[in-house]
Amino acid sequence: MSILLQIDGVDKSFGGLKAVNQVSLSVTEGRLSALIGPNGAGKTTLFALMSGFIKPDRGSVLFSGQDITGQSPHVNARLGLTRTFQIVQPFAAQSVRENIAVGAHLHLPQRAKSLAYAESVAQQVGLTPQLDKLASDLTVAGRKRLELARALATRPRLLLLDEVLAGLNPQEIAEMIPVVQGIAQSGVTVLMIEHVMQAVMSLAQEVWVLAQGQLIAHGSPAEVTSNQAVVEAYLGHGTAERLQKNTAKAIANKGAPA
Repeated sequence: MSILLQIDGVDKSFGGLKAVNQVSLSVTEGRLSALIGPNGAGKTTLFALMSGFIKPDRGSVLFSGQDITGQSPHVNARLGLTRTFQIVQPFAAQSVRENIAVGAHLHLPQRAKSLAYAESVAQQVGLTPQLDKLASDLTVAGRKRLELARALATRPRLLLLDEVLAGLNPQEIAEMIPVVQGIAQSGVTVLMIEHVMQAVMSLAQEVWVLAQGQLIAHGSPAEVTSNQAVVEAYLGHGTAERLQKNTAKAIANKGAPA
């Protein structure tokens, strides 16, 4: 399998804050990968650098071997690099069908064809029964699916999903996981930012961990979630050590005679 996206030594600062610091990673075509890390780690900034919404201070972004560093998002979308947003903002006064057709217009300028294509995309994400409903009438879960559908309608080769499960309850998360799996199985390469570890463990083939703008771990979901540096990044310095000591103590007490 070939490398679809290559990030080399990317930096981005906002004033005195270094949001992304010398990050390098590669996304293999045909895989479903995840980017995780605590709040404020720089994950969404990295997505913005990848997709062209902001330009890196230094470093490069290559998509399918082509240098796209700082290239406009709409140009990248035409190449097949599309992202979703954590805060979904559909066109509230338009129907679900019309919202999805907005994405389809990238390759299908004729309105009738884009609306027809929207139906097949809606089916893929489980929105067929709601095609004629106004976007403003959708639940949070419905809006998340619509955000996913609009991006999918652009026919991406690489889909960057920014917390597509955020704000969903456990049942809604369980229902969304097969949707994301189905997209990956259809041939779309997926890189997702996610905090829901249940989803990361069940979906991702490989995981990168970002903390304070730097990559601190890379591997399988099982490898990174058992990594001491990753645990400390999420729980805070020292908390992980205390947690391990308490766990060891509990295990020892459990084995002690009554």
